[in-house]
This record gives sequence, C-alpha cells and structure tokens, in this order.
Amino acid sequence: MSGIDDLLAVTGFETDEHHPHIVIDPVACRTCPSDRACVTSCPAQRYVWDEATQQMSFDHVGCLECGNCRLVCDRLFTGADGYSWNYPVRGAGVDYRQG
Repeated sequence: MSGIDDLLAVTGFETDEHHPHIVIDPVACRTCPSDRACVTSCPAQRYVWDEATQQMSFDHVGCLECGNCRLVCDRLFTGADGYSWNYPVRGAGVDYRQG
C-alpha cells in the first residue's frame, strides 16, 4: 500500500441512502469559527467548500468514520442545531478489508 487512494480502493462501503450518519447545516457553515477545518481534516475528502456559492456540501457515502470532522468542528462535536455525528446503523458504513 502506498497511500490513501490505494487504501480506499480496497475499502468497501455499505451506504444507508436514507439516513446519513453525519448531518451538517450548510448555511451555518458559512460562519464556521474553525475556518472549515473539516475540509482539510477529512481523509476521504467528503467535505467540499464552494467559494463561489459560499456553500458547504458533505457526502456521507465514502466516509471513513474516522471522526476527524467531529474533532475539529465544535458544532458537530456538541451536536448543535442542524448538526449531528453518529456511526451508521448496524450493517452500514465502512468495511475495512485490510489492516
């Protein structure tokens, strides 16, 4: 293995399309006090900040459940209004196949 791309290539995901395990408020993210650290701390690059629209987007499909975003975002960490972080329901989520 040489990097995150190689690890992701052998990692499986069972996605729960109806219940994202992480929820953010894209409007509230405009006033992020942590300078949108989730964008740079997510190893799977699930958070994307669009400078033109001033909009954060998050795609839970492919999330590695590492919790980095929860650690750098006070809103996710504290479960502020519009934010939640949970593990996927049983049987869903990441399936590490190596290591």
